[in-house]
Amino acid sequence: MIAAAALADRPMVNTCPAFDADAARRDFPILATPVVHGRAFLDSAASAQKPIQVIDAVRRCYEAEYANIHRGVYELSALATRNYDAAREKVRAFINAKEASEVVFVRGGTEGVNLVASTYGEKFVGWRDEIIISHLEHHSNIVPWQLLAERKGATIRVIPINDAGELILEEYEKLLGPRTKVVAVTHASNALGTIVPVKEITAMAHEHGAAVLVDGCQAAPHMPIDVQEMDCDFYVFSGHKVYGPSGIGALYGKKALLEDMPPWQGGGDMIDSVTFEKTTYAPPPAKFEAGTPHISGATGLAAALDYVSSHGLDRIAAHEKNLLAEATERLRQFNGIRIFGEARQKAAILSFLIDDIHPHDVGTIADQMGVAVRAGHHCAQPVMQRYDIPGTVRASFGLYNTSGDIDLLVNSVRKAKEIFG
Repeated sequence: MIAAAALADRPMVNTCPAFDADAARRDFPILATPVVHGRAFLDSAASAQKPIQVIDAVRRCYEAEYANIHRGVYELSALATRNYDAAREKVRAFINAKEASEVVFVRGGTEGVNLVASTYGEKFVGWRDEIIISHLEHHSNIVPWQLLAERKGATIRVIPINDAGELILEEYEKLLGPRTKVVAVTHASNALGTIVPVKEITAMAHEHGAAVLVDGCQAAPHMPIDVQEMDCDFYVFSGHKVYGPSGIGALYGKKALLEDMPPWQGGGDMIDSVTFEKTTYAPPPAKFEAGTPHISGATGLAAALDYVSSHGLDRIAAHEKNLLAEATERLRQFNGIRIFGEARQKAAILSFLIDDIHPHDVGTIADQMGVAVRAGHHCAQPVMQRYDIPGTVRASFGLYNTSGDIDLLVNSVRKAKEIFG
């Protein structure tokens, strides 16, 4: 039951009548299990829960449609191959790529960044060249570029952020120059929720002949993606954050770039012909998909993209925006709350600290009060260093969250202040 005090301080915030979160919750079996029922799951930015439509698709793959792909002449292999190729087409449509051949299946966003750094970067980045990243980046969009820079003798340059957590584009413009070869930026910050103006950043980079990679892991579950409109050269996202399975994700690359990049790993399915004297390679995307892929993962990812598309990304975004506004306003009513990340354009992520209470202590109290939040640096230590803090408490919202979850979050904050105040 919701505490009367929690109801009393709930502001009037417009809901999204076109989106029924309570109905959506019923699609997620885990939300009805004893470990989650009656609790608030507010850690979708780390990994989202899975709807029954995705679970059924993966089960069906293993129960009735599984065989290795692109190899067998028998019907079951042909069926599995058709499903796998159809999943690639689902991704193409989801991000509005021109061709399915521009979509490479990877284990997740991290592997996608590493693939580009180890192929495009290895070929086109040289000594004293420059790679630009931003102060908002997840470690997965920092470390691969640092490794490349160390190998090649290149330099990492960083776009600063203001106190609101927004990129300072005037400073970004100053960083661009003839030695800029790659610009790698997040589409939406996992630590602050900032939505980055990737179309503008891409256009500015292209004026200097630099390629642009966009980390879309936090954007794909929350907003429509159009890689042609933003004109980025590469785009990555992970399946597990967009309500799909873990261990699967997608890398988009412009066709001409993928064709010009060397392969990353060697093995089956990425070859054209093999002799002891020489191997020739298959065209993209097969060139970058060595070995037996995550067949059931691709099936589950396709089902997840169908699922969010059926709800409508615009409607999901509106629903989550309302949740974020309500949660932000209600937390502001407490003394001693500091909110980090107040960009004008922001995804459904709320990072905060309470007085001088360590975020891990708040996370522990929240768990005891039935709320799952992330506490720590969120694999974004440079962001925490920017604000001179050890970490934050992060509440991240998904399509299945409701105002009732915010009630529980508010109660947990109140309890933490009572215990540690």
